[in-house]
Amino acid sequence: MSTPTRPNIVFVMSDDHAAHAIGAYGSAVASTPSIDRIAAGGMRFDSCFCANALCAPSRASILTGTYNHVNGVRTLSTEFDSSQPTFPPLLQQAGYQTAVFGKWHLGHGDGHDPVGFDDWSVLHEQGLYDDPVFHEPGGEVTREGYVTDVITDMALEWLDRRDTDRPFCLLVHHKAPHRPFVPAARHADLYSDVEIPEPETFWDDYSGRTGAAEAARMRVARDLRHVDLKEEEPAGLSDRESASWRYRRYMQDYLRCVAAVDEGVGRLLDRLQEEGIGEDTVVVYTSDQGFFLGDHGWYDKRFMYEESLRMPLLISYPRAVQEGSVQTGLVSNVDFCQTICDLAGVEPPDGVQGRSIVPLLDGEMPGGWRDAVYYRYWEHDDAQHGVWAHYGIRTATHKLIRYLPQGFGLPGTSEASYPEGWELFDLVEDPQELRSRYDDPDYRDIRDQLHAQLEELMATVGDVADPGRLA
Repeated sequence: MSTPTRPNIVFVMSDDHAAHAIGAYGSAVASTPSIDRIAAGGMRFDSCFCANALCAPSRASILTGTYNHVNGVRTLSTEFDSSQPTFPPLLQQAGYQTAVFGKWHLGHGDGHDPVGFDDWSVLHEQGLYDDPVFHEPGGEVTREGYVTDVITDMALEWLDRRDTDRPFCLLVHHKAPHRPFVPAARHADLYSDVEIPEPETFWDDYSGRTGAAEAARMRVARDLRHVDLKEEEPAGLSDRESASWRYRRYMQDYLRCVAAVDEGVGRLLDRLQEEGIGEDTVVVYTSDQGFFLGDHGWYDKRFMYEESLRMPLLISYPRAVQEGSVQTGLVSNVDFCQTICDLAGVEPPDGVQGRSIVPLLDGEMPGGWRDAVYYRYWEHDDAQHGVWAHYGIRTATHKLIRYLPQGFGLPGTSEASYPEGWELFDLVEDPQELRSRYDDPDYRDIRDQLHAQLEELMATVGDVADPGRLA
């Protein structure tokens, strides 16, 4: 792609916003007209995946362009070493104005604060929905209002005071729609009269796979708390009626949180147009990972299953990207760092492991593009969610997953031991991933090929299957 030099970059990232809760990705329920504007005016990526479906690890990969065994942020309890190479200082040194507002979730204080930003104000820890506390260079500040609106306001105020003669890179990191899904007051009744159909896999019985799916403690019907549902369940419901009621309450508030994010995106897009800089600005919308919206009966993420693994990625750049285009090439969030550097015309940090997706913005598939993405979830059997540590690869048509027998004593993991196991899914024949074909004789050749691809990819990225015990 031939791009004008030094475009502005607006990178908007929500937290836990599933692709299938965006109109541009075909959601029949979610109303996201502003986010859809980015897709209509640019490119929708249909095969973008995270390298680890957790907030902090994903953010570390995006900043550094490396996998978590390299950047060190394997779990939620691991703080980020901000002395390692990231893209913001490189853009800053090249003359870009840089800023980040919103969720950071990579630790606070010396060695963990944002580096390479002219201005920054980030939520304290996970952040609050109402009257949130922000960590800033001068200390902590409480800002009144609803968090999504506050973050958008800060971004717009920064645009007002920037130097209009220099390009900028603005990161807008929303907390929403992260659990416990607290909507803005103005959206309290949104979706109250809307039918929200249960996904086809809502009543999954977890047969046909290893024990990992059944062991997880993320079931809408059983594991959502009162803080998530915010009201008492009606009396006298059957088990199935109870599960359906809980699903509807969950989805109402989740989608209400998305509505505020969409409004914030619309305000940013409108400002770019009002200033006449829309043509010269790359706008990115994404999330730090996917999310289960009742799929397989779950909320949350963590698993390598599709709804958790898949990230929304929408990019508009009127001067260079065809409006309404779609790209199916395999993309990872490890690619984001190098892509932003490429767009800005600067060399990426040393040691990046991703690839710039700028060539994909032409709508074509460049020769030699990757045929698989690598995934690794390290936080074994945490007390609340119970998802086992696992790793694997996804190709365009298949997925191979290995569940590990223990958590290796990493921070935030349990020492409990479970049987290890493998799963293989045919994503063409079984897109809902209900039946593992790992032991199916008809899939022996495919299984062997996937094992070879996995070993090759792990060697390429420098990861080992099992610390202390190679498999």
